[in-house]
Amino acid sequence: MLEALEEGVKGGVWFSLIDKVYRERSLEVAWHKVKANGGSAGSDHQSVQGFEEQLEDNLKQLHEELRVGSYRPRPIRRQYIEKAGSREKRALGIPAVRDRVVQGALRLVIEPIFERRFAPCSYGFRPGRSCKDALREVQRLLDSGHSWVVDADLKAYFDSIPHDQLMQEVGREIADSRVLELIEAFLKQDILEPLRQWQPEAGTPQGAVVSPLLANLYLHPVDEAMAQAGLAMVRYADDLVILCRSQHQAQAALAQLERLVAERGLRLHPEKTRVVDTQQAEVSFEFLGYRFAKGSRWPRRKSLKKLKEAIRRQTRRTCGRSLTEIVDGVNRTLRGWFEYFKHSNKWTFPAIDGWTRRRLRSILRRRSKQKGISGGSDHQRWPNRYFRDHGLLCLEETHRSLLQSS
Repeated sequence: MLEALEEGVKGGVWFSLIDKVYRERSLEVAWHKVKANGGSAGSDHQSVQGFEEQLEDNLKQLHEELRVGSYRPRPIRRQYIEKAGSREKRALGIPAVRDRVVQGALRLVIEPIFERRFAPCSYGFRPGRSCKDALREVQRLLDSGHSWVVDADLKAYFDSIPHDQLMQEVGREIADSRVLELIEAFLKQDILEPLRQWQPEAGTPQGAVVSPLLANLYLHPVDEAMAQAGLAMVRYADDLVILCRSQHQAQAALAQLERLVAERGLRLHPEKTRVVDTQQAEVSFEFLGYRFAKGSRWPRRKSLKKLKEAIRRQTRRTCGRSLTEIVDGVNRTLRGWFEYFKHSNKWTFPAIDGWTRRRLRSILRRRSKQKGISGGSDHQRWPNRYFRDHGLLCLEETHRSLLQSS
């Protein structure tokens, strides 16, 4: 396959791929990725651990079902999770473990075929690329004078992709009917909710292993068109910005983007899509969890709220754990958050440190038989040094050390 990718295949399309999907080695590699990612059981109630208990038999069964063409994916279990900073809930699809393995093997085989086509402006869910790469590119463009930004949001993208047009895009590279049928079967998997079971008419199932690849493939023509127009677009899945040097260029870019997504049966969210001038005071835009304001980068409000909600759960005043145990848990949360948001403006971190210490002082205050949240003389009774001695991570100091080492 690798040699053919370099030299090209006859007719420009792949005719024989299904045997590479059901190879024992493909399924084994896919299984290890499923196991590493963990996750809940699907509609068949089989957990990752349960699948592993009879791993050899399960993989052999998948191999045989795919080989003879009898494999059928099971319904996707749908659950709804809270959206940080919103009353809405996010729909999450959970395929059965066996289907995650098959999708992993399928992606292993077809991803290299599409990857060689994808544009440099696409960063989401691609090998060797990450959120941080996309954020660095946005910052580079801002620093180079691209101060006008088209902040765009594709409305319900993953649920809106037309199946027929998506399969046409797949068919440009793949002619193996068995693989095409397998992809289509995943697109049309039944959705199992508490009170109903139904089949989607559009979209790629969120939570499915192969969905991000198909979603990138469907937007590839948009990536190409914007690049050919000389526009600096940075896209991470359905989150994208276009950075321009003038208001005229930004307005023209937005018009072209609207036309391109409409041609693909999609639309931009009218309330979340706008053109902003980042040189203006109090003007900002958000991308991948950050808020970009004039000359600085901050965590967006939802990102801060999500962090505080996680720390609140660990620092309830009625918590019975020792302070050392509480601090250990809080530190894990803070370290994970800091790893992503360490490039924020330096004034981000003292505020979080102070808020976290106040939560801990409130616990100590209650244990001292005092009512209410921390305040008054608590700062003198339990100074910042007290929490440092107990090992609490100080984000302000960690950020300062990072800048010094840089």
